[in-house]
Amino acid sequence: MTDDAVEREKRHWRELERERPAGILVPAAGEESVWDYPRPPAVQPVGALLRVEFAGMVLAETSRGLRVLETSSPPVYYFPPADVRTWFLAPMHNTSLCEWKGVASYWTLSVRGRVAESAAWSYAAPDEPYGSLAGYLAFYAGRVDACYVGSERVAPQASDYYGGWVTSAMVGPFKGGPGTERW
Repeated sequence: MTDDAVEREKRHWRELERERPAGILVPAAGEESVWDYPRPPAVQPVGALLRVEFAGMVLAETSRGLRVLETSSPPVYYFPPADVRTWFLAPMHNTSLCEWKGVASYWTLSVRGRVAESAAWSYAAPDEPYGSLAGYLAFYAGRVDACYVGSERVAPQASDYYGGWVTSAMVGPFKGGPGTERW
């Protein structure tokens, strides 16, 4: 895809008219609503310990993670590469385009004879203001054995496209399921 085509695609997605669904939940004390997250997305440091497990081992663990917050989606958590056992990751040839962060590359996990294709992704050179994500890795909770924020095991965001981690501290509804494409 040419640079011009990439910019046209980004513009298309940025300008797409979005809908707000009925039934948006009001957060209780200590909860967050994904409908209060910004668009364009924000990047925040995470104080809690983040962990990813696969094939009976801890694949990634950090207290230096980042999370991306975007309207209607559960947060996506990113790990610094120094806190990931990257030798279990192999780059794939597939990419995707985020209208805000740019081109993402995907990684396959291979541990103890188990394989999870496209289980992780990263941005080598994200668009500004998302430069802090450069080289960090995010994991699909549904493609590994378990992911944790602190001591809480997360649930994966619906769909194979989005990679948000759902915790008990957030309310939705969440983008990702059927009929949510225009949120």
